[in-house]
Amino acid sequence: MKRVLVCDGVSPDGLASLEREFQMDHRPNLAREELLAVIPQYEGLIVRSATKADAELIAAGSRLEVIGRAGVGVDNIDINAASNRGIVVVNAPSGNTVAAAEHTLGMMLALARHIPQADASMKQRLWQKSKFLGVELYGKTLGIIGFGRIGAEVARRAQAFGMEILAHDPFAPAERAEAAGVRLVSLDELLGAADFLTLHTPKVGQVLGAAELARVKPGVRIVNCARGGLIDEAALLAALGDGRVAGAALDVFGKEPPADNPLLQLPNVVTTPHLGASTQEAQINVAEAVAEQVGLVLRKEHATTAVNLPPLPPEDLRATAPYLPLADLLGRFFAQAWPGSLSRVDIRYQGEIAGHPTQLLTNNLLKGLLDGVLDEPVNYINASMVAKRRGIKVEETQAHDDGPGSILSVTCYSGGRELGRVAGTLSAQGEMRLCNLEGHRVDIAPSRYMLFCHHIDRPGIIGRTGTILGENDINIAGMQVGRRRSGEAAVMLMQVDNPVPEETARAIAAVDGILAARFIRLTEFFPE
Repeated sequence: MKRVLVCDGVSPDGLASLEREFQMDHRPNLAREELLAVIPQYEGLIVRSATKADAELIAAGSRLEVIGRAGVGVDNIDINAASNRGIVVVNAPSGNTVAAAEHTLGMMLALARHIPQADASMKQRLWQKSKFLGVELYGKTLGIIGFGRIGAEVARRAQAFGMEILAHDPFAPAERAEAAGVRLVSLDELLGAADFLTLHTPKVGQVLGAAELARVKPGVRIVNCARGGLIDEAALLAALGDGRVAGAALDVFGKEPPADNPLLQLPNVVTTPHLGASTQEAQINVAEAVAEQVGLVLRKEHATTAVNLPPLPPEDLRATAPYLPLADLLGRFFAQAWPGSLSRVDIRYQGEIAGHPTQLLTNNLLKGLLDGVLDEPVNYINASMVAKRRGIKVEETQAHDDGPGSILSVTCYSGGRELGRVAGTLSAQGEMRLCNLEGHRVDIAPSRYMLFCHHIDRPGIIGRTGTILGENDINIAGMQVGRRRSGEAAVMLMQVDNPVPEETARAIAAVDGILAARFIRLTEFFPE
């Protein structure tokens, strides 16, 4: 049974689905040395923000297949190190969306109405009603930097307060913003118009530095419940001091805990200790979401929130997902049918599948081609990188044919010499079929064990091959022969019920007219 280590106090209630399939060890208070010592025992690791899954930890995790972040940001995970090792990194991008949006609005209201300061005053038994004169949200302009899931939810809630919403996000579709009643503008326009400013971008570097804070509308109030480091804290301190920024509400800081950060001492700053996702519901939601993704990876299925792969729209994922096992199988078939060093891999996508993104399919095919041949882990995350490191050139071709169905084919070269060609498709019932070998048309379902022969088409070849298999108690379940003309090169592919020993394959290869005989094992796809 595969094992998963859970750190940082991830909600156990949300991980119940994983508990039924895998051994789960909840150890939220491991010291760094202990973590490095135990991580080699685990295939999965789930963290929040405290545990640093850096290059050292990833190198120590010799069995790791997946790292799950119970939340959105993956700043504490070395994505490059994980990708190079073929470790899938998944997160839970939507589990805390509502919690973060609500906290943003709460911080905005607290900032506008001096709620924390008034509460502290009351607890000192003071009645300072005139001291805490606030401003309304109604009729004000809210500028949102980063119009993703959380930014959009903040916009919806702010509209209920009667605010005008501007957003800056170079990657947000204009139609989506327009449908939400939000106007996309340049950063300069947003800075100059916003009465309230909130940030909802990933940690992509500094967004508000001294230059940007010098261009804001005087009296702006700034909220950051996204990431520490998005704001130059020294420049913000100066802007708060000279009155250009009327106030700030900060849930995150460049260094956490912020310790002696002077922003904590300012009366016009409201702070919370990184509480954006700290609701009971959000903690369960993100745990459930990351558990689902970790489970998919450990079951060798496609994770939909893998951050070290480009995301696929749902319609593209639905179209390509059925072909992922076929791509893997074609790679594994080729590696056994035509063993040898590779210099180039040509992959052709023909038919309907060519109209969709094919990177996942290419990675899966390369995974099948290289896994088990190389002395390093290869999967659909790092397969392209491994091929590149090995000097293997990968070329893709799309042919948008009008006919029904789709065909995946692969041709590999060693130096300038073609090693072989194989193509496959899916039947109307979704079953995998091999449809071309060495340029010869065939139609045969792959099976757990197969024997592939390249031979000269002449009488007696098939009979002698069957005799040798029978003499070794190996039953033939099905067979296809592909040829162009009698007496020329042909191919023969047999489904067999048992493994073909190496000495039996050598005996078949020694038959006059047989050019090569290879035993193909595809047990990953057809378990007993």
